[in-house]
Amino acid sequence: MPSFAAMPEPKRAAILNYVLGEAAAPASANRNESGTPRVPPDPASLYAFGGFTRWLDKEGYPAIKPPWGTLNAVDLNTGEIKWKVPLGEYRELTARGIPPTGTENYGGPIVTAGGLIFIGASADETFRAFDKETGKILWQSRLPFGGNATPSTYMVNGRQYVVISCGGGKSGRPAGGSLVAFALGKPK
Repeated sequence: MPSFAAMPEPKRAAILNYVLGEAAAPASANRNESGTPRVPPDPASLYAFGGFTRWLDKEGYPAIKPPWGTLNAVDLNTGEIKWKVPLGEYRELTARGIPPTGTENYGGPIVTAGGLIFIGASADETFRAFDKETGKILWQSRLPFGGNATPSTYMVNGRQYVVISCGGGKSGRPAGGSLVAFALGKPK
């Protein structure tokens, strides 16, 4: 993170007041003796965030051409995209004959030494394993809530496990709180 040395003192104070939950200066402090509003010393210091506005069609799906979410493999030596596949699906669209569209995604993947990519992230509450060379889905399982987190892996008595935190709650999806672990194949 950059230094705050060049930031004017009023901006630093405003950030600290916000972070520490301290009250802003009373409204009278923003007026001069005649009662007219003072012009802030730096108008760029006034920020507001109103949230994200999604552009949706009449059925509530993104109003752009799919895919709406992808998992991409990039060759780090060349910068080329090795493969790109839709990540997530709206089952009701698939039932209508529409191929998987991908969904909005929150969370990252892990890659095992054996060449498996594990990722939750999608808005369909599904945990998937992909082949890292081809992008082919090798396995998937439903989660109790969205896996909006990067999975972790660990080993116990020589057996590898993958675990993901399932909190959901993004983009109006169901919310909860679970840790779900999966055991990989038994070692040979």
